[in-house]
Amino acid sequence: MSAAPRRSGGEVLVAALALHGVDLIFGVPGESYLRALDALYDRRDAMRFIVCRHEGAAAHMGEAYGKLTGRPGVVMVTRAPGATHASIGVHTAKQDSTPLVLIVGLPGREHLGREAWQEIDVRATFATLAKHAEQVDEAARIPEAIARAFATACNGRPGPVVLGIPEDVLDEQTAVADAPPVTVAPPSPAPEQLAQLRALLAGAQRPLVLAGGGGWTAEACADLQTFADAFGLPVALTFRRQDVFDNAHPLYAGHAGLGMDRALAQRIRDADLLLALGPRLGETSTDGYTLLTIPRPVQTLIHVHPGSEELGRVYTATLPINAGVAPMARALAALAPLPVRPWDAWATAAHADYEKRLQPPPSAGALDLGAVMVHLRDTLPRDAIVCNGAGNYAIWVQRFYRYRPLHTQLAPTSGTMGYGLPAAIAAKLVHPERVVIDFAGDGCFLMTAQELVTAAQYGLDPIVIVVDNGSYGSIRAHQEREFPARVIATELQNPDFVAYARAFGAHAERVAATAEFPAAFARARAAGRAALLELVVERDQLTPDLDVATARARASSR
Repeated sequence: MSAAPRRSGGEVLVAALALHGVDLIFGVPGESYLRALDALYDRRDAMRFIVCRHEGAAAHMGEAYGKLTGRPGVVMVTRAPGATHASIGVHTAKQDSTPLVLIVGLPGREHLGREAWQEIDVRATFATLAKHAEQVDEAARIPEAIARAFATACNGRPGPVVLGIPEDVLDEQTAVADAPPVTVAPPSPAPEQLAQLRALLAGAQRPLVLAGGGGWTAEACADLQTFADAFGLPVALTFRRQDVFDNAHPLYAGHAGLGMDRALAQRIRDADLLLALGPRLGETSTDGYTLLTIPRPVQTLIHVHPGSEELGRVYTATLPINAGVAPMARALAALAPLPVRPWDAWATAAHADYEKRLQPPPSAGALDLGAVMVHLRDTLPRDAIVCNGAGNYAIWVQRFYRYRPLHTQLAPTSGTMGYGLPAAIAAKLVHPERVVIDFAGDGCFLMTAQELVTAAQYGLDPIVIVVDNGSYGSIRAHQEREFPARVIATELQNPDFVAYARAFGAHAERVAATAEFPAAFARARAAGRAALLELVVERDQLTPDLDVATARARASSR
């Protein structure tokens, strides 16, 4: 066996990333990892470095890549400013159970511990934000560290890993051999657990599947549908996992998250058996931990999760199953159907409740955002990817749009603003042939708006729809509910969004009336480059069902 050639730590790092199938790296270049950038030069066609304008946007692109591919998105940043900027994407990946590897260039080892220029302790800083964080202090340990990072990011509950590498480690010469790529080993259900699950279903009258979490594949979604069809089970989806089950399917019961239908919330409370397939059962999907009692729910709870640490963390399940969603869905699809299922009417009613809310109520102002969503729902290709960040505008998107196959929704369960445009850029890089829409509020958009030039630089053509109401709408809504007419710190003075987008080379139009939207959207789709449509909406329309006057009237009657 021949000895490994001597290489720099930077070359070893890039070789390790190549062995793990990395084809895109998102980041902002820094002097702390020049050696790694130089090593990338020789692989620049197979492993593209996507130059971003802000590390937070780069991290969100990496997180969106992880969602779309199931493989860790890779992000490179420099020292403390880059690492702390990127931390928002790490937090999103943690809460969204998305595989991500963040590589941080650090000062040289001889200066660490002195508060050197832009020094950061990645282990301490990311101890609670990441699934794992470590510092690599020898070039010879880089293959081991990368293999461990990818294994940790993908196994169990997927999540983010942060590696800090001092710049002199990247410069250091070593003869270390490459490590083989890791193999993901998702936990699977035991036969006796499947038998118990079927027996529990046989004793139920009002069962409900609540699916979500990370790790879903097209095959797993198909298996879930096979299982639901065979057993006639209604399926609800957790917050911003609305593409796990076809929303047009007659067993779809709606989404459990912000803006949840009160009928669905009551249905979850009334269920006598809840099969939670993949979600953590966090605050948002349980309506502030009110739909299930803590620690022992009233419902018979079957909780399936790939991370054993999540089982029993908040809720004590009747049947906890440590399993990945893909092997679990495959096992469920193979179960023999029950001879009797007394819940057919229950399942039919669940879908009927969902259908009732698909028609938007009348909206104030010349531009009706609900009508816009209906137009997009009726005309977009089935595989269009719809992205968004956070804000009340997103309630219209998640309520009135219908997600069909997997990976048509990119949105943060963590509710972070500024996510949509970076996610749309990542989506266009992974699926350039698909229509990609980014919905953003005016406040949400301006947090990462500079990345329009990143889209232009790489010839990408996402369509950005900016919902402009001149305010931080979700906070305004909370103010009107809790402190009516005492509005403060939520009004926004915005730039000319059309001129702003055109300055980056994007097609841009302002849309002020509902009737103008279809033609404007058609022109945006035909532009052949990044496009922005500014939708001017009524500031006082807080949600589809609530305006300022109604919010104030309700508050005064309390």
